[in-house]
Amino acid sequence: MKTHTQTKPIDILIAEDSPTDVMLMREALHHAKVLNTLHVVEDGVAAMAFLRREGAHREAPRPDMILLDLNMPRKNGQEVLAEIKADDRFKDIPVVILTTSRAETDIGKAYKQHANCYITKPVDFDAFAEVVRSVEGFWFTVVTLPSTEPPCPTP
Repeated sequence: MKTHTQTKPIDILIAEDSPTDVMLMREALHHAKVLNTLHVVEDGVAAMAFLRREGAHREAPRPDMILLDLNMPRKNGQEVLAEIKADDRFKDIPVVILTTSRAETDIGKAYKQHANCYITKPVDFDAFAEVVRSVEGFWFTVVTLPSTEPPCPTP
C-alpha cells in the first residue's frame, strides 16, 4: 500500500481544459510535501487515451489519482468517470471531481458513478490554491492508496 512516507513520486492525472486552473493546481501541488508527477490532458478523450496507454500516451504511467473536471470538450467528465469506474483496470484509482458545477444533479450523478469525492472550485485564487492543497494533504498524507505495483508472488 502507498503511504505518505513512500519515496516514489505519486502520479496524478489532471483532466482539465482550463490552462489557468491547471497552472493553479501545479502551483499549489508544487508546494506540497509529497513528491508528485503531474500529467495533464485537456479533454475526456485524451484522459481515456492516457489511461489506456493509446497513441501519444503509450508510455503513460498508471496514475495514483485523477483530478477530473466535469466540463470538458469532446467527452465530458461524467462520461470519463463512468468509463473509469466500469473498467476493472481503472476502477480502484481514486477520482476527485474538481469542477465549477454546483448543480445537485451533477453532484448526485458523480457519486452514483462512484466518484471518490466532489469539490466545487472556488473562483478566488487563494481559496482555489487552498482547496488543491487540502486535496493533496488528505489524499496523500491521511488516506492509504492502493498499490499500482504487481503483488509479490507467494512462495
